[in-house]
Amino acid sequence: MKNHWKLITVGVFLALVGGLALAQAGKAQIACPVSGKAIDKSVFVDHQGQRVFFCCRGCPAAFRSEPEKYYAQFARDGVELENIQTSCPVSGEALGGHGEATSVSYKGRTVKLCCSACEKPFARDPEKYLDKLPGERL
Repeated sequence: MKNHWKLITVGVFLALVGGLALAQAGKAQIACPVSGKAIDKSVFVDHQGQRVFFCCRGCPAAFRSEPEKYYAQFARDGVELENIQTSCPVSGEALGGHGEATSVSYKGRTVKLCCSACEKPFARDPEKYLDKLPGERL
């Protein structure tokens, strides 16, 4: 009987830890930031390393006119956008090259970095490095 309670306790603990990890992971984008409707994965804008999906071809223009408004909305809602980066904006190195890759959240964006040493330069001047990320220049 003691082993039974140990197993239940361990199961509850693992469920709580797993739930906490999911809560911190961020939600995938499922709604258009402009209309709130379901996204169509064939309609998107790549901007500052993020792929932003929309419901229709009419919505990207609104995003392009006020991207910061929509990034702030993603941050408030806990939405983690699809990242399209292949290299670190600070060092220029390929991501995953030496296994130390990390990422930082910045105003609704997830920015991937090649290593933790690149976190401080990014934090000092994020706008400089956002301009180096792939995607449209708005």
